[in-house]
Amino acid sequence: MSRIGKLPVNLPQGVTVTVDSNNVVTVKGPLGLLKQKVDPDIKVSIENGSVTFSRPTDQPRHRSMHGLYRALVNSMVVGVSTGYTIQQELVGVGYKVEAKGQVLEFSLGYSHDIHFELPAEVKATAKVERKGANPIITLTSIDKQLIGQVAAKIRSFRKPEPYKGKGIRFVGEQIRRKAGKSANAK
Repeated sequence: MSRIGKLPVNLPQGVTVTVDSNNVVTVKGPLGLLKQKVDPDIKVSIENGSVTFSRPTDQPRHRSMHGLYRALVNSMVVGVSTGYTIQQELVGVGYKVEAKGQVLEFSLGYSHDIHFELPAEVKATAKVERKGANPIITLTSIDKQLIGQVAAKIRSFRKPEPYKGKGIRFVGEQIRRKAGKSANAK
């Protein structure tokens, strides 16, 4: 039995889950509504304020889907109740970001600025704590998968490099640094 798949998903106050005839799970909460199609072989049952998942056989295909769909629905429940937040910082001299509605405008040392349009489900703010500090981008959304994909795309504009550590990184992320050239090495 899957360790993750057999755990029930507990529903917090104000969150409702429904399953229709096509095995589409709909999670509705104070922050919004999310839907996920579940494989027809996986049985979804809702009772006593929790959602449980069961599989018909022990085939590898069923075992893998059992934990997958439980994790996806759990992420949906957390998303509609509390939401997800990702913070990224721009490390480098002259690196700037400006949020203009759903468009982020980056200045990352290239010959041109980068304009990145966010999906409607993701909200972003950009701020500098104090003069000389690194700009920080804060992304918020109810969809864990989408916010992670957007954060990865933003990070790909200027990945952190190992010598000086310049680039876009997640707040608190440790970058493995390399030693530069030695002046005496021949």
